[in-house]
Formats: sequence, structure tokens, C-alpha cells
Amino acid sequence: MLDLSVVVKFGVQFGLFGGSIQQLGTEKHHAEYLPQVGSLELPGCFAMSELGHGSNVRELETTATYDADSGQFVIETPREAARKEWIGNAARHGRMATVFARLRVPDKNGVLQEHGVHAFLVPLRDDDGDVLGGVRIEDNGRKMGLNGVDNGRVWFDDVRIPRENLLDRFAQVSDEGEYTSPIPSSGKRFFTMLSTLVGGRISVAAAGLSAAKSALTIAVRYGARRRQFGPKDAPERPILDYRTHQRRLFPLLAEAYALDFAVSDVAARFAGRQAADDDLRQVEGEAAALKALSTWNATTTVQTARECCGGQGYLSANRLPQLKADTDVFTTFEGDNTVLMLQVAKGLLSEFQQELQDMNFFGLARFIAEAAARRVTERNPLHGRDTSSEHLRDAGFQQDAFAFRERALLQSVARRMKQRLDDGMDSFEAFIECQDHLLSLAKAHAERLTLEAFADGVEACDDEELRPVLAKLRNLYALARMEEGVGWFQEKHYVESGQAHAIRREVNALCAELRPLAVDLVDAFAIPDEALAAPIAT
Repeated sequence: MLDLSVVVKFGVQFGLFGGSIQQLGTEKHHAEYLPQVGSLELPGCFAMSELGHGSNVRELETTATYDADSGQFVIETPREAARKEWIGNAARHGRMATVFARLRVPDKNGVLQEHGVHAFLVPLRDDDGDVLGGVRIEDNGRKMGLNGVDNGRVWFDDVRIPRENLLDRFAQVSDEGEYTSPIPSSGKRFFTMLSTLVGGRISVAAAGLSAAKSALTIAVRYGARRRQFGPKDAPERPILDYRTHQRRLFPLLAEAYALDFAVSDVAARFAGRQAADDDLRQVEGEAAALKALSTWNATTTVQTARECCGGQGYLSANRLPQLKADTDVFTTFEGDNTVLMLQVAKGLLSEFQQELQDMNFFGLARFIAEAAARRVTERNPLHGRDTSSEHLRDAGFQQDAFAFRERALLQSVARRMKQRLDDGMDSFEAFIECQDHLLSLAKAHAERLTLEAFADGVEACDDEELRPVLAKLRNLYALARMEEGVGWFQEKHYVESGQAHAIRREVNALCAELRPLAVDLVDAFAIPDEALAAPIAT
């Protein structure tokens, strides 16, 4: 809540560096390194990204070539674009790095065989903090924010490490140079190794949410105290009484609560995972979707809170400028949000394709019939014209709407892709042509996950006074999202014009109902004044 630079350094040390050893290493690595990582005796970093490839991990160029004569791997940076870039903890504190590099092993004839990207433990500094031979490190320089994080760039020149420094849970190299893996598919092995990123993405989603909560607490408390204008010959009114102010802040407040349920749910499932691969892949997809949704929301929330605090929000003393600077990069690190969302959509398409392939003739016929029946039900005029408050605030109506949007987008983008492939278009080009559609699908998926987690949380609440308040927030989250996308719902004849107007009216009503509770709702985030560190809100 107080210093996001500490959040990032903590995440790099324990989540990425320690997490990679825990998840990609074996018992020998755990015993030798994890106690030192956990006590901070061994500061480390996570060297994946390269200047020339960014999010495209599969094409990384750093090499790790096995030398059977010495029993060592030789780590090399083959060209300038292959330098490790934006590596947290590298510029000052890191003494060891988990380095992702292309594993190359000579065959019996001395011909190098490529085995794709693997993870290696590579020392960077000695116990006195001096950079080791063959390693070159440079500070990235001053950044827009997060200047408490020592981001650096790293080069390797004939750096030799023991064979045991390969994190070998999913692939092994023998003394003689024989490569083996319990995962025969190189593609599956690659994505299994990337599972180390999941915890980091969940952590960034949570950190973005924490920043949004801080910004909302500052803006709502200030709005409840700051007075401006009023009826003639009457005292000025708190700016939080004005509908425009409520409209700007309260839907974001509802979204913060919604994301709290969603991020907490995926974090708990990841932390307690003893699941099958399919379940873990589901968690990975949800983590990517929520990381994007939460950090985009943080950017919007901090900016809106800054504007809602006027000139006071522009003062560094009131912390919003620093929150803005420190969270801006959240949308592009631990995976660029747009790239992550495209990956999420691609995963949904693959699951949909597999679902259809697994069906026999009768199953496919039933699927088509059920889809047609759903369309009749979902586009029933009575369903789309009901403007009553009771109907619009019904959790079932809201969840059905979000599920319909995701399903319709999935089916339509699948048709678009198939048409292009049937016409002979290359699959990569077809994917590019449909990227806008795929992003809409991924966002709809993320919002559906968030609403479902929120609805489940409200349902599980056994506090009779609290549950109705949470329900109002759930209603505001769902209806504000529907209002934002009402054009799409009308285009699909899911919502008629009268209901669209009623949704807008209901959002206004919910804002008014939440006004007396607004300060209590941000106080419930329980951020100590010392951590909030904003005079206008403490």
C-alpha cells in the first residue's frame, strides 16, 4: 500500500527468482538455494526478457551450450539485441539470476542440437557484490516511476556454470550430454516452464488493485470533505454529492470490490494448487486475464482520482502523481496486457475447437440445437424489454448477459477465423485480421470471471447487514459494464432501447444509494493513514 517499488523488488526476489527455483528446480536446488533466497542472504533476479524479443519468449537468443568435457554450460549473449533487459534487482543487488536461454547440446558427431528455452542459475556477483568475470551489468537509468527498483541490462560472455545449475524438473542433461525430458512435446514443455510467471501475474494484479484502492480512498474521502457550489443562500455542498462526481468514482469503487473477489479467488486456487494440468492451465489463463483487467483498471482509477481531486490531486504530497507514475508500467510488465489478452483469447478458441472435435455426430447436433434454443431465450423480447429495477438487479440476469456476450463473441470470432482459413489464408495472417475481435472476447471473458467471483462472494456472505451493500456494489459493477457496452448488446438484440435507458437510470440510482456509504466503503479497505500518506485524505 505504501511503496510499490518494495512490492516489485519483493515480487522479483521471492516470486520470480525464488519461485523459478521452487517450480523449475528439483530437491537439490531447493535444499541449496531456497533457504538463502527466503532469508535474502542470496538476492537474485529473473532474467527472461531480451531487448530484441520482449514478450516473445520462444524466440530468445541467449544460448546455454553444454560442454561435456568440462561438465559445464557456457552462457553467451550472441548479439546486442539478445541482452537481458529490464531485469529487476540486477543493477545493484542481485547476486544470482535465473537466466532463460536456448539449450544446445552436441550430438555424437559434435553437431549442436537445439532443445528450446530452458532456465539456468547463473551467478552475477561475488559475496562482496563485485560483478563476476564474463558478466556485464548496466543500470537501465531513471524511469517514469518505480525508481526504487534497480532495473538493469545484462550481457554474458563465455560464462561457465556447472551442469547442476540447469533447473531440471522438466528436462535433464546427463554428464555425457544426453538430453531427456518427461514431457515429450517441446511445446507443452515450453509452456509448462512458463508457469513460473503465473504467481507474478497474480501478484501484479493484486498490486494494481492495491493502488486503485489507495487512489479511491484518497478521492472519496476528499470528495466527502471538499465543498463547492450549492443552492442560492445555502452552504456549499460536498462535491461527492454531485452525480457527475459519483458517476466518475462509484463504478470504479464497485470494480475494486469485484476485482478483490476475483483476484483473491484465483490467488487462493494457485497457492493451493494440487490440481491436474488442465486445472492449472485454467488458473494460468484466468491469471493472465485478471492481470490485464486489474492493471488497466488501476491506470483508469488513479487518473480519475487525480482529476476528481483537482489541483490537490496534482500535488506530490497527496501521492496520486506517484501512484500514477509507479503503476503506469503495470500494464506492460509481467506480460504486456494486449499480448496477454490475445493469449487468453487464443486459449479460449483452442478449448472451443477441442470441444467441437470431441463431439460425435449426435453431440454436435445437440450442441447446435441447444445454441439455437439459447438464442431464442436470450433474445426473447420480454427478456430484452423488462425495465424493472428488480429484473436489472437480478444476479442471474447480469451473469446471463455477461455469459451471452462471451459466448457470442467466441462463436463469431471462431467463424471469422474459419472463413479465412477455408479461403486459404495463412493462420498467422488470419489471427492478425481478427485481433480486435479477439481482444473483445478476452475482455468479455475477464469481466465474466470477475462478475461470477463477485456474485459468489455476495452469496456466501452470512452478514445480514453487509450482504445488501455488497449486492448494490455488484449491481453497479455489472450494470455499469453493460452500460459501457450497451451498443453491442443492442446490436445483438439482447437489450432493447427502453432497457438500455433503464440500465442508465439504474446506474444513477445505485450511485445515489451508495453515496451515504461511500466513505465507509473505502475505509473498509483498512489502509492505515501512515501507508495512505496523503494529507487530503488522512
